[in-house]
Amino acid sequence: MKGKTTTVKAVPRGEGMLTLKAQGVLVEDSLEELREELYLTRRATQHVIDCLWELDKLPSINQAHQMFYKILREQGFRAHQAKQIYKYALGIIRSAKENGGKKPALRKLSARLDKYDARVDLENQVVSVKFRNKVFSIKLLHRRSYIEKFKGRKWYEVIISIDRQDRIWICIPFRWEYKPYKPRRLISLDVNLKKIVAYNGRRVRRIDTRFTEALYLKHRAEEVQKRHSYAWRRNKKWLEIIRALHRKSRNIVIDWSRKFAKYIALKAKKTKSAIVLEDLDKLWFNASRKSSSLADKLSRFAYRKL
Repeated sequence: MKGKTTTVKAVPRGEGMLTLKAQGVLVEDSLEELREELYLTRRATQHVIDCLWELDKLPSINQAHQMFYKILREQGFRAHQAKQIYKYALGIIRSAKENGGKKPALRKLSARLDKYDARVDLENQVVSVKFRNKVFSIKLLHRRSYIEKFKGRKWYEVIISIDRQDRIWICIPFRWEYKPYKPRRLISLDVNLKKIVAYNGRRVRRIDTRFTEALYLKHRAEEVQKRHSYAWRRNKKWLEIIRALHRKSRNIVIDWSRKFAKYIALKAKKTKSAIVLEDLDKLWFNASRKSSSLADKLSRFAYRKL
């Protein structure tokens, strides 16, 4: 891919994020009660999204507070939980409108809680969350060595969710600052659909991507839709097959992008290098104007995510 490259003279000081993700189990409380609280939170968030979507200009946090805080409090939500609801809704709508998307429709049972409505005890691997007038204690099911590396770091929110298999998942982002350093050399990356070419000033390495594998699964899902016309919408079997193919395609992109990004970042840190990337902003948008087939190929080219 063609693009301009820019170099930096020093890696700046900044703030990083490390997320603890673990499956959990309720200590004494009922799963149905927790599910009900998450459902009410999702419904309230969707209501805020529906109201804000009709506005020509998105309000500020203070304006959203005046619009929704009293209503949410009357429904029994705690003060900081109400704030999290309209703050999260604003972020979702802003992202959807910037990317030219449709009105968001929430389907996942999840909720975000700040430090006033959650307690994290890494020593005993227990997370306590407060919903309205109820408190739920959740035991983290993960190995001790994984939990140890998060001790001493500051966290700012707890994300709790329930999946289709009735499993409880806990995500806790932790913040920490990384120190700047003066790079000794550069690692330049030429990101393409099939391969990534990495050059560190001494040798070139070509790494296969999994974007084409994800694109193949996407095409298979679309072939099923074309073969069965509109019948796939009413047939649960074909609908589940299509969803499974799209889900696997998406998971491949997310999984590979995270693993390669972690690999190259640790490599740069170990060798005191700076990473140089192309500027491929609006690549898909420009390609879609020229060729629909090229735009289709780039639909799984997750440059921004990588």
